[in-house]
Amino acid sequence: MDLRKLKTLIDLVAESDIAELEVTEGESKVRIVKSSAMPQGQMVMMPSAGVQQFSAPATPAAAPAPAAPAAPAVAAETGHVVKSPMVGTFYRSSAPGAPAFVEVGANIKEGDTLCIIEAMKLLNEIDADVSGVVTKILVENGQPVEFGQPLFVIG
Repeated sequence: MDLRKLKTLIDLVAESDIAELEVTEGESKVRIVKSSAMPQGQMVMMPSAGVQQFSAPATPAAAPAPAAPAAPAVAAETGHVVKSPMVGTFYRSSAPGAPAFVEVGANIKEGDTLCIIEAMKLLNEIDADVSGVVTKILVENGQPVEFGQPLFVIG
C-alpha cells in the first residue's frame, strides 16, 4: 500500500467519528486507530508482524490555532508544496557528508528522491510527486518533522 493511500485513510479517520479502521490489501494489512492516549501525530509501525498501525491525530478544537502562523508563510510561496507523509527526522542526503539529493534551483522529475525521513530506525525516501524546479527547502537537515509539514516548494 503506498503512502498516498495511507495518508488518505489517516485523514478520513481523523475527520470522522470512527475510532478504528483496518484495511487488508493483498498481504499488506494496515490498522489505523484514533486514540487520545497516544501523543498527537505519532505513527507506530510494526513491520515484523506484517501489520502497520497508525494513530490518526485526534481533532481537538484548539489544534488549528498553532498551525495558523505557518500557513501564511507557505501560502506566499508559488508552486507545489511537498508535505511530509510521516513523523520523523528529515535528512537531505543519504549519509553524513554525502551530497544532498536536491538543492534550491535544481530541476527535478516526478519520482526523483527529494529527501529521507527516518522514522523508528527506518529510512523512508520521499519522492517528488510533480516535475519542476525546487524553489525553496523549508526544513533544515536533521530537523524533526511532523505529519503534513511542508518540506519543499516546487515551481
